[in-house]
Amino acid sequence: MSSVERYRRAPERNPLMTLGRHIDEGERKHPEATGDFSGLLSDLAIAVKLIWREVSKAGLIDILGTTNKHNASGDEVKKLDEFADETIYKAMNHGGHLCAMASEESDSLLNIPADYPIGKYVLIYDPLDGSSNIDADVSIGSIFGIYRRVTSSGPGTLADCLQPGYKQVAAAYTIYGSSTIFVYCTGNGVHGFTLDPSVGEFLLSHENMRIPTRSKTYSINEGNYLRWDNGVRTYVDYLKENDPPSQRPYSSRYVGSLVADFHRNMLYGGIFMYPKDTVHPEGKLRLLYECSPLAFIAEHAGGRASDGCRRILDIVPASLHQRTPFFVGSENDVKEVEEFLSKSV
Repeated sequence: MSSVERYRRAPERNPLMTLGRHIDEGERKHPEATGDFSGLLSDLAIAVKLIWREVSKAGLIDILGTTNKHNASGDEVKKLDEFADETIYKAMNHGGHLCAMASEESDSLLNIPADYPIGKYVLIYDPLDGSSNIDADVSIGSIFGIYRRVTSSGPGTLADCLQPGYKQVAAAYTIYGSSTIFVYCTGNGVHGFTLDPSVGEFLLSHENMRIPTRSKTYSINEGNYLRWDNGVRTYVDYLKENDPPSQRPYSSRYVGSLVADFHRNMLYGGIFMYPKDTVHPEGKLRLLYECSPLAFIAEHAGGRASDGCRRILDIVPASLHQRTPFFVGSENDVKEVEEFLSKSV
């Protein structure tokens, strides 16, 4: 049998389902749609491609290393951080879809320039998550949350940004690794697209992603063990116990790049944890830029996200750079750690 015949007899598939086409088909399901939301997502895909282009050749150009600056969260800013932040802002500020943006790298709200039209959405983003791993060539990524503005008109305000995560209309993340993957959710399933550099298009590779309800892996920085409270230490010790009927001991899988750890758990199940500790009593990860978008995606994929006692998506942010403990992944695993934490109070 020839390769052509084998292809024709294979189960029906659609190798031409690009990200753009997927967005368009989603729009057709909403006759009232104006195209603004689709245009916003398309602009975001362009920004991601531009970041991928630089990340993929970072060792060949002068874009590795630090800028000797620190961002609003106190983290050291890498050259690629700065490039990604500027690229996303410039790709998104002129389309007329947004009224404001907020970036993990910026102290305050990012306004739309006065000579550009103002839209009805807000973009919250972490331009390059895991950037401390850049120089070691470890997978990094970008995280995005999209909200509908709450003010009626004019430039966006803090009120438009400080919304609980359940009010997101979409969330997305990208992985820049052995391949570049764009995963997004608009409330109707979670879908992943892999960039084919030969044609410059994101092609559907992970349709309707679902997180297994129980796993055998956990992700946490165990170097902080002595800084955790008793509930977290007891839970991690429990995961290491040899109890085969309950799938324990669990395997430890910690990359140290949130998007990479999260994406692995999206595919295979698992729990990612970044609890509060004595150094970060409020938690280390940012609610708006990291936790809310990933929690939105996790829940729509059948997973769960919590700060240890509350649903992440229910937390109303009080500031742009609010931090929170974060437990996310397989539903039963997150429920289990919540039980351990409740007993230690």
